[in-house]
Amino acid sequence: MTMRRAVVVVAVLFAAPFGSPAAAEEAAHWSQVGRWRATHEAIYGLENRIALLEADPQVDDGYRAPIISHARAEIRRLRASLPAAHWRWTVACCYSRKPIHIR
Repeated sequence: MTMRRAVVVVAVLFAAPFGSPAAAEEAAHWSQVGRWRATHEAIYGLENRIALLEADPQVDDGYRAPIISHARAEIRRLRASLPAAHWRWTVACCYSRKPIHIR
């Protein structure tokens, strides 16, 4: 009976952090980081495709123009899906310092 109680106590103590709000917030944060990274990788890939199409002189303009315009529209859509950046600065903004006067 004591061994069974010890196993239950260890299982509860092991599983408790996974059900806490802090763990849920951390999991949501890493989910957002993964989505942000995947979106940026998609934007990077589309921009590379545009650059390769624009750099190749043998590709006809009639062929590459719709591909490039579609890729640019997709980049705008992906950028709109990203949340606004909220930077945490370690120092005060540069506007809070005293102005520099040059003689």
